[in-house]
Amino acid sequence: MTHTTDSTDKPPYLRIAAEIRRRVEQGELGPGERVPSTRHIAREWGVALATATKALTHLRLEGIVETKPRAGTVVATPTTPARGPRSATPTTPPGPSAEPDLSLERIVRTAVAIADAEGLSALSMRGIAARLGVAAMSPYRYVTGKDDLILLMADAAFGEQFYPATAPDGWRARLELGARTLWTLHRRHPWLAQLSSLTRPLLLPNLMVHGEWSLSALDGHGLDTTTLFDIHVLLYSHVQGLAVHLEREAQAAATTGQDEDQWMDSRGDALRSLVESGRFPTFAKVVSSFDDGYDLRLDTLFELGLKALLDGLAPVIEGRPLA
Repeated sequence: MTHTTDSTDKPPYLRIAAEIRRRVEQGELGPGERVPSTRHIAREWGVALATATKALTHLRLEGIVETKPRAGTVVATPTTPARGPRSATPTTPPGPSAEPDLSLERIVRTAVAIADAEGLSALSMRGIAARLGVAAMSPYRYVTGKDDLILLMADAAFGEQFYPATAPDGWRARLELGARTLWTLHRRHPWLAQLSSLTRPLLLPNLMVHGEWSLSALDGHGLDTTTLFDIHVLLYSHVQGLAVHLEREAQAAATTGQDEDQWMDSRGDALRSLVESGRFPTFAKVVSSFDDGYDLRLDTLFELGLKALLDGLAPVIEGRPLA
């Protein structure tokens, strides 16, 4: 619905901010939930996108909302610690008394949590030690450095999901399960897609579990080994190629302070110029057909691409003549 202006002298952006603040205070929007985007605010209140952006900026400055990696603009969590300088006298001072509980497993688990929340760029050995409440050099007793730690993190992440002892019937069902399992892990840990290229793969035991599942699904269909391995790599590249954008979007949001809706709204003039130029009629027709803009959904693209790949590969795997 469209809100009508009231009799107060408050600027529109303050009235919008006050309404969203009310929703938060009354529990209609909980911590971590996405707040209305600039486009939604503009439509609901009948204001310009610039006014909607100003309202969200006002709420962000008040600490009511925050721009969170991989989530966009969400209701701020009151219990989230400030990211400013740490206190010089922490509640639990680091020292020998805290370190008997330190282990490689705890270090890896803590590092994964940091990378999940803030990306690999936020990961440092000193930061991990601070999060664990131990001396800065203590993690080095368990791991030689950040590069080795990242490999341990990746191996742990890929080891979070395994496969049933009894495989589903048919190569396609097995490949679908393998691809969706990998997609789930990349969704859970977006930094995984940033670690290596296809030409320099990670040689990790738990990643090999997924590779073994895929290769065994393709084995026994008369494929030469090169074709068999090419198909395996192609399916993995589909997962990795889409998942890489999860972390890139998080980095872009952190750098610009804008979620993807806000970023697109700020490019409205450039988009309008392309549509109205007359040079791209099909693009203009498609874009103009969207009532509320195009919503890029990586999960949908993953499923669409997986089906297209397997449909196209079926004749090759099953030995049927190509059309």
